[in-house]
Amino acid sequence: MFWKVIGMSAAFLTMFSFVPQIAKALKTRSVKDVSLVTLIQMASGVTLWIVYGIYLKDAIIIVANLVTLSTMLVLLNLYRAYRKKG
Repeated sequence: MFWKVIGMSAAFLTMFSFVPQIAKALKTRSVKDVSLVTLIQMASGVTLWIVYGIYLKDAIIIVANLVTLSTMLVLLNLYRAYRKKG
């Protein structure tokens, strides 16, 4: 049970790690401090975690990384939208 709590805690922290950046981008309408390379690298890694989670049939890994990927896709879309304005 202890390790499940550790895993769920790590998943929760990871899932919402990009929300502050999304909030900042929405507030400032700027993504000048966001690294596109980092976003693409992280999105690729998270996608591989999803595949690995499916292989293991581990719901925590799958759901956490799906949520993380979703927030990253929001940030990537903001990057695309706001980068064109700059």
